[in-house]
Amino acid sequence: MTVLSLFIVSIAAKYLTFDPAVYFEQQREIYVERVLALGLHVSGAIVALAIGPLQFVGAIRRRLPRLHRAIGILYLLGCLAGGIGGLLLAPTAHGGPIASVGFAGLAISWLVTGAVGLRMILTGRVADHRRWMIRSFALTFSAVTLRLMLLTYGGLASADLITLDFTTAYVAIAWLCWVPNLLIAIHFTPAPSKREVLPV
Repeated sequence: MTVLSLFIVSIAAKYLTFDPAVYFEQQREIYVERVLALGLHVSGAIVALAIGPLQFVGAIRRRLPRLHRAIGILYLLGCLAGGIGGLLLAPTAHGGPIASVGFAGLAISWLVTGAVGLRMILTGRVADHRRWMIRSFALTFSAVTLRLMLLTYGGLASADLITLDFTTAYVAIAWLCWVPNLLIAIHFTPAPSKREVLPV
């Protein structure tokens, strides 16, 4: 998870050069026109994706709680910036309205899971906080699953093993890159124990 996250961070970081040559070809003109939204989305997502895996390190949570909180604040700020930028870009997504709704749903879900996770820890509900933050990172990790799916599609198309055109595939990926991630996170995170609730 960490290796894949950092690999995608290294790829996405090229967008912060704001060189149109590195942009997603089908969205190049849109990104040039919406450079502020692009910068907000990419920079926030990069921060969240780069530091998010650190929150899964039990030793940091147990032995360095202040560091855990500091990383958590930075992570949530990254999600906030990335989510707002994603919402601003969603209406112009390649693939039309269905893709736009898919990416908007991702951005909203990303913002909501982070906000609920923050609310849970502020009220001392540690187990619920953990569950919601796992869901949040599952959505952050959609940056990885999206690119893995695009690479898979490209490989299959090059080998003539799939006849689906790129736009149709991209519309499907706009949903498949995050909905399964979220469902898996919801399914595999255990119900909270009352013993894990801190006094308010």
